[in-house]
Amino acid sequence: MELTLTGVVCLVIYVALGLIAVWGAFCVIVVLRRVAQIRFRNEAEQVKFLDELDQFIEAGDFDGAVAVCDGDNRAMSQLALLAIGNRQLGFGKVRTMLADRFQRDVLSDLEYRISWIYTVIKAAPMVGLLGTVIGMMGAFAKLASGDKVDPTQLADDISFALVTTACGLAIAVPLVLATAGINVQIRKMEDLVGAGLARFFEGFKTALQKTPPTGETPKPLSGSEQ
Repeated sequence: MELTLTGVVCLVIYVALGLIAVWGAFCVIVVLRRVAQIRFRNEAEQVKFLDELDQFIEAGDFDGAVAVCDGDNRAMSQLALLAIGNRQLGFGKVRTMLADRFQRDVLSDLEYRISWIYTVIKAAPMVGLLGTVIGMMGAFAKLASGDKVDPTQLADDISFALVTTACGLAIAVPLVLATAGINVQIRKMEDLVGAGLARFFEGFKTALQKTPPTGETPKPLSGSEQ
């Protein structure tokens, strides 16, 4: 194509599609890495962690439990650490706090990151469609000029129109599949964390009943109970 206004617009659209593709791929990689960082690879690995944690929880050794969780950035470990650090609030409040923090700090963060991928999925075909419209406008403008039209020039405009549409779809379709895979990983993580918290709360509740909250001393038995 000649470097006319239409040619410049075409070049801008190609660059925009390229940037959109790169941004979409980057967002997918970031989300996948984030999910990998905050979840156990499998149930067996989480069970091993909970077995070690339960030994300290059942013994009332909260400092030892903190040492097990400290430095571990996975969601289950951080939630357990949060529960232990706020055990003075009581079991009910701690359980509510953990549910809120998991939704707000983990799931909401992932949803925010995925929203960028959805934006790319919607934007890529639209930009491709814009290229299609501009290409066809250029072709019809040449036909309407009344001059003898070089078929090569028409072919260039029509080719641009079709290529941009194909590029937009080629960007969006793999991202749709990638997003579906990411959502599956997130659902698995939710199930794994839910099962882990259920087990953790069993031992945690028993430990709180045996051990007085920080800063309190056991109440002495009164009267005939002494």
